[in-house]
Amino acid sequence: MALYNLAEFWSQLAPNARLIGLDPGAKRIGVALSDVQRRIGSPYTTLLRVKLKQNAAEIAAIAAREGAGGIIIGLPLDEDQKLGPRAQAARDWAHGLSTATGLPIAMIDESFTTAETHEHLINAGISRARRDEIIDKMAAAAILQRALDKLG
Repeated sequence: MALYNLAEFWSQLAPNARLIGLDPGAKRIGVALSDVQRRIGSPYTTLLRVKLKQNAAEIAAIAAREGAGGIIIGLPLDEDQKLGPRAQAARDWAHGLSTATGLPIAMIDESFTTAETHEHLINAGISRARRDEIIDKMAAAAILQRALDKLG
C-alpha cells in the first residue's frame, strides 16, 4: 500500500468501511474510530508505542474487528507548516504501517490537536490523572474528525 492524499484515499475505500485515526506519539499511540457513514470520529483506545511490527499487528486486528478500511494519521508539521524531522519520521512510520497492515493511509496536519484537546479537557473539569489516560485517544479522534470534515 501507499500514502495517499485525502481525495485519492477516499476513492480507495469500500462503502461503509470505517476509518481508524492515529495520533502516534513517542510513548503512546492514540486510536480513534469513525462510524460507518464516516461522519464522526470517536476515541477508541491507546496503544503503547513499541516496535512497528507489533503496533501494526495491533492496528490490523482493530481494523479487522471493527471493519476499518483505511487509516488517517496525524502529520506533525513544524511552525512554518513544513516537513521537519518529526513529520518525516511520522511519514516513514506511516509508510511502514501501510506496508505491514495492507491498508491505505492518508496523513493530515495535526497542528495543535493535542494542545486543543488538552485545553477542552481542562475546561470540562477533567482531572489531571484522567486527562493523562485519555488525551492520546481524544487527540486521535480530533485528527480523524478533521479529516472526516474535509472529506465530507
